Amino acid sequence: MAHQQFSSQSAIVGSEEHDREAIDELIASLPQRKGVVRPFQSLYQDFWCPTYLLPNVIAFQRHFQAKHKDIVLASQPKSGTTWLKALVFSVVNRSRFGISNTPLLTSNPHDLVPGFEHQLYGSNPRPNLDSLAEPRLFATHIPYPSLPECVKQSDCRIIYICRNPLDAMVSSWHFYLETAQSNDQPEWSLEEHFEIYCQGKISFGPFWDQIMGYWKESLERPHKVLFLKYEDLKEDIVGQLKKVAEFVGLPFTEEEEEGGMIEEIVKMCSLKTLKDLEVNKAGKIPVMNMKFVNRSFFRKGEVGDWVKHLTPSMVDRLNSIMQEKMSPFGLEFKTR
Repeated sequence: MAHQQFSSQSAIVGSEEHDREAIDELIASLPQRKGVVRPFQSLYQDFWCPTYLLPNVIAFQRHFQAKHKDIVLASQPKSGTTWLKALVFSVVNRSRFGISNTPLLTSNPHDLVPGFEHQLYGSNPRPNLDSLAEPRLFATHIPYPSLPECVKQSDCRIIYICRNPLDAMVSSWHFYLETAQSNDQPEWSLEEHFEIYCQGKISFGPFWDQIMGYWKESLERPHKVLFLKYEDLKEDIVGQLKKVAEFVGLPFTEEEEEGGMIEEIVKMCSLKTLKDLEVNKAGKIPVMNMKFVNRSFFRKGEVGDWVKHLTPSMVDRLNSIMQEKMSPFGLEFKTR
């Protein structure tokens, strides 16, 4: 029996080593470019993936097993991901936690709703996720076409948050700048970052392909993909939160609404509240051998902050990309 067990373990180890070798060979064959913060990005399945994350992405694609109650939060980086994680975590877990004992008081939203490629598959190509409480909450920046088939074919729900690319571009520049400083890496100008962004060579980009993949799916399968705009959340957070709760099958009751539960969640998850918590002032989130400072996830959260940073020619160029890639499919943003 012991011999059989040893043989079985040896076979698993051998299989994992073979997997790693095959993945290394695949990565070596892909087009690469010098990336932002990290030295390289690889063009994988038509999107630019930070090369150091690519083994995690492939492991997720190959080994993840979706459950029908799973909820996946998807986004472009710096598009309201942190806010959405806090909101959805609070909505889904409101029967378990009140405002006084919510884990948000002591944990960063990214720890409560972990990302597939950044956290879950970072240290183990086959993490055991079966013991997580249901509905399980996950997050990703991976484009829709590259999600595992089990995610697409199961009844799990996907909530995508999108932000005006003008604001997302500025926000991502500030974030990567702070990340570079935290990891003793060289800085670069807004102009350099803007050029990379417009070329579509930002992480998980081109941004228009990533956004439009989820947008089109939300139109074809609205029961499967809920498409949210950051700007709509800022304008009508109560209405948007009710929409989220209904989408995941946990609508607010009349009693909850009258008791002010939605407003309590909104206040708890506000940028001001989260930013002032000690855990988000001082902590760090390690990803592989990178460190992301918690405070870098909470900047301004303003709509229209781009007007303070972008020249008219920059706005025109990005606007023309949006007009060409998004407007024909009915997705519009304010650019004036």
